[in-house]
Amino acid sequence: MNTKLEALARQLGLNEPESERLRLAFGHACVLRVQHLLEAPRARACLAGLGAYLEGTVDRAAFDRLVAEAARLANEHPGSASLDGCGHAAVSATYAVAKALAGRALDAADYAAYATVYAQGGAGAVAERSSFDAEFAWQVARLAALAEAPRTGG
Repeated sequence: MNTKLEALARQLGLNEPESERLRLAFGHACVLRVQHLLEAPRARACLAGLGAYLEGTVDRAAFDRLVAEAARLANEHPGSASLDGCGHAAVSATYAVAKALAGRALDAADYAAYATVYAQGGAGAVAERSSFDAEFAWQVARLAALAEAPRTGG
């Protein structure tokens, strides 16, 4: 949905195997922006685990368990009965965590953007393309900055 982000991702080879760290770091950055919308403590713990993995304090086996748990949490989220859409922000934020951990950075960015817009304006706001402009611009700038950072310090 963020065409500028998709173009930058293609240019950077974001989906190539050697770009895994960049995908994870970018997904992590996107979800940090909506972490306050996460309702489940375990979803917050999965996000923290992604940060720890990026810092090198969690090994791959533990990280892989977090990937599976985040996916389960997203799929089991009870959703929201609210009519204004604000509850959908938590659902989208939880899916953003799952996608970020799975290395699906563009999906994580999309879900994080939806969470932001739902939280700010409810369900009606997501129909307005301009509601996403600020978040989309941030995403492009953040991915570009992460790609320019030294690969070892990411």
